[in-house]
Amino acid sequence: MINRYTRPEMGKIWTDENKYAAWLEVEIAATRAWAEQGEVPKEDAEKIAKNASFTAERVAELEQVTHHDVVAFTRTVSESLGPEKKWVHFGLTSTDVVDTAQGLLLKQADEIIRKDLHELKETIAEKARKYKYTVEMGRTHGVQAEPTTFGLKLARWYAEINRDIERFEHAAKGVESGKISGAVGTFANVPPEIETSVMKQLGLTQQPITSQVLPRDLHAEYIAMLALIATSIENWATEIRGLQRSEIHEVEEHFRAGQKGSSAMPHKRNPIGSENLCGMARVLRGHVVTAYEDVALWHERDISHSSAERVILPDTTIGIDYMLHRFNRILSNLDVFPETMLKNMDRTYGLIYSQRVLLKLIDEAGLSREKAYDMVQKLTAKSWNEQKQFKPLVENSEIMNYLSKEDVDDAFDYHYHLRHVDDIFKKCGLD
Repeated sequence: MINRYTRPEMGKIWTDENKYAAWLEVEIAATRAWAEQGEVPKEDAEKIAKNASFTAERVAELEQVTHHDVVAFTRTVSESLGPEKKWVHFGLTSTDVVDTAQGLLLKQADEIIRKDLHELKETIAEKARKYKYTVEMGRTHGVQAEPTTFGLKLARWYAEINRDIERFEHAAKGVESGKISGAVGTFANVPPEIETSVMKQLGLTQQPITSQVLPRDLHAEYIAMLALIATSIENWATEIRGLQRSEIHEVEEHFRAGQKGSSAMPHKRNPIGSENLCGMARVLRGHVVTAYEDVALWHERDISHSSAERVILPDTTIGIDYMLHRFNRILSNLDVFPETMLKNMDRTYGLIYSQRVLLKLIDEAGLSREKAYDMVQKLTAKSWNEQKQFKPLVENSEIMNYLSKEDVDDAFDYHYHLRHVDDIFKKCGLD
């Protein structure tokens, strides 16, 4: 991921130095596991744990000769040790180290993502409660439908991020795993007890069976899940973009002093943050295709997934960290205009109450649905075509032969549409 979208804490996880540090953790854990089995002298295992070291520069130098990064790494580590170096990488294959270390790196990344998710969840909850009863026009197909509240819109986001968190925890558990099962997963040269010990030491989970590698459907699910979180953010960002349009202008990304919206038009205030996040979501969804194609490896393993994962795993975790953090900042500072929301409700001359009039004709007056619908639709067409308020048209129509003035007043009261807000918030866990 380019520096522009990389936050330092997450970016540090995917440096060569941190990757090799994770490789070394795995190697040390393996020698200790061998020592537990009595195969490696305990003093040698502790010497390795105490003295083993590396530099990324030396690994890169040796890789120019070996053309194999793990061999270059183990030789670099061996240079820092005495006779005990013979136990480094004992019984292991390269992917025992690489896949297990990758599980450690993803676990580190997941801690940041988890924190991001819960911080955004709290921001959404705070805003939902603040605007719980702030009436707003609900729109379907981009057209005014019936009243809702801005808080209910945010409550939907709250429910969605809870689903995102649940999916995240499931997928994270899958990739926070490792394997020490040898060249084809048979434990031929390393007993199962070594894998059990290493995973316990490192806090990773074990898969019931592996080949030379961990099954890549785990990683495909993980990338897809992160892309789904990105799509949730895009969903919310798209809503902000729509509501910031000049003809609606119910919310606005906060415009800081000195900020410029256009090089040509001084008046412009654009939802650039939300637009940026919509673009980032496209990038992350693109990585899902690559992750899916990494699942089908030849036999017990080929290396085709490796080059792809060197790109998509850092990019996706870095990208979702950036997106969660930026959207949290956008929402925290979002300017909301309740007066405009209320004003916009009258842009369609009160036609938003047509269903209430229809239902009263059916329920209160006992008309058939077809007759009631035709009566109301004729008036809505007149209101729209002649740009006249709907309520006076109702009050001066044959509808008044069936409804009282109180019935009509009640039909045009937006508070009726909000009577279940408390119940909905309670079901969302926002009470």
